Amino acid sequence: MSKAISQVPFAQNEPVNSYVPGSDEVKSLISTYKKMWKEKTEIPMVIGGKDIKTDKKIQLSSPQDHQHDFGFYYEGDMSHVDSAIESALAAKSKWNALGWEHRAAIFLKAADLLAGPYRDVINAATMIGQSKNVHQAEIDAACEFIDFLRFNVEFMTELYAEQPVSDAGIWNRVEYRPLEGFCFAVTPFNFTAISGNLPACMAMMGNVVVWKPSDKQVYSAKVIMDVLKEAGLPDGVINMIFTDGKETAEKVLAHPDFAGLHFTGSTKVFQGMWKMIGDNIHNYKSYPRIVGETGGKDFVMVHPSANIEAVATGLVRGAFEYQGQKCSAASRAYVPKSLWNEVKAVMEAQIKTIKIGSPEDPSNFVNAVIDKNSFEKCKGYIDRAKASNDATVVIGGKYDDKKGWFVHPTVIETINPYYESIVEEIFGPILTVFVYEDENWEDTLKLVDTSTQYSLTGSIFAQDRYAIDEAYKALENTSGNFYINDKPTGAVVGQQPFGGSRASGTNDKAGSKMNLTRWVSVRSIKETFVSPKDYKYPYLG
Repeated sequence: MSKAISQVPFAQNEPVNSYVPGSDEVKSLISTYKKMWKEKTEIPMVIGGKDIKTDKKIQLSSPQDHQHDFGFYYEGDMSHVDSAIESALAAKSKWNALGWEHRAAIFLKAADLLAGPYRDVINAATMIGQSKNVHQAEIDAACEFIDFLRFNVEFMTELYAEQPVSDAGIWNRVEYRPLEGFCFAVTPFNFTAISGNLPACMAMMGNVVVWKPSDKQVYSAKVIMDVLKEAGLPDGVINMIFTDGKETAEKVLAHPDFAGLHFTGSTKVFQGMWKMIGDNIHNYKSYPRIVGETGGKDFVMVHPSANIEAVATGLVRGAFEYQGQKCSAASRAYVPKSLWNEVKAVMEAQIKTIKIGSPEDPSNFVNAVIDKNSFEKCKGYIDRAKASNDATVVIGGKYDDKKGWFVHPTVIETINPYYESIVEEIFGPILTVFVYEDENWEDTLKLVDTSTQYSLTGSIFAQDRYAIDEAYKALENTSGNFYINDKPTGAVVGQQPFGGSRASGTNDKAGSKMNLTRWVSVRSIKETFVSPKDYKYPYLG
């Protein structure tokens, strides 16, 4: 039992290493990358704190060199899902009883381990397994994950401190209990920080977790588990499994002790899981919490008053950083006819300087897309645009899969505002532009609002303040994160809470206290100091 009201260290965003060419930090990271590249890494599941190996080994290959074997992971079956659930539930009582300060200390230590001895390791694992360049790995695997851990501890204490008022003679208080049962975290390949945060934030609030990472992210997932173990996370609090997605969901979501889903991934998969939960609702001990961040078709709306260089740079960075594989990537843009030729020329000049290749060379801005399926999907959109009467590939359009899954930054111009590549989520380095007549500004705002099912991120570029205000109001429901004169990517924990609505998710805002409220169940407590001794109220005389 706590004997003090503890104050946690003040949370600040982790400084981003710049990796200037020739610097000690870039030399250290690339040296670690080369060392890990040569290793054959063995990655077991972790259930109840134990490394679990099976007879089924799945080879790991890198997106930038799909012939390179850097190790394998052990694939499990439904018996391992059962074991993970049992281990989580077995750990629940003791974990729930542990004081919040001890939970906080574990995750604060994990943050310091990531900031120090594990920084190069988790960045290199992300570069090798997920094909991120030095900068993208740094802002994700190191800085954002560290920020999630530190800020969530601070948010947790703020939440616990929120207490009701008390009247004379009574003391009112609330406690924030963990959910009754176990939680399920399903995480994506594209952000190591998201993969770490989804199970970690639930565990931080006292919950126990079954975690299924993407099979394209198991290398950095292993590092996450190594860090949490070294930080002192007790056995069974987070259980990491590598099992079939559909079968796992069916088993987990049918369990009576299932208490919450924390998901980042495709809209279709999330909707399918929500339906499973609805179908099983009569089986559960309590109504499960459902939190999801799903698809996006993120926009850039350009006003005739916008700065041409700012627009071009925002589009190049927003569309092509991490090969467009961010949920928030700029994938559709609406540019006025009066600016388009100049914007296109600046973009083309910038894109010509972009280097493409392995993250081992820090000067490469664009790396490989995640796998063959992604490559083929991007290739299909490019090839169909080249053959279409409604679209023209105006920049890029090249791809090469001989060594790695490389798709060059591509800009498609369409005359059809409902053309497939401007309304469908692609998740690759493909930007589609619709050029509108300047006088159709208001109609184009309506088009941005209504032409896709998504509402994740978006931005407006304009120097005219009335235009900014008009777009701000007209596009109110088009995004959960809205940017003014900036690219629609790069949300920072504690600064821009992240999440969208419509088909983009439940908008529960990772990187804020709002998200943590989803993983607790509140109990109100009223204590009366001097109890009444007669049933009669004053009105009875």
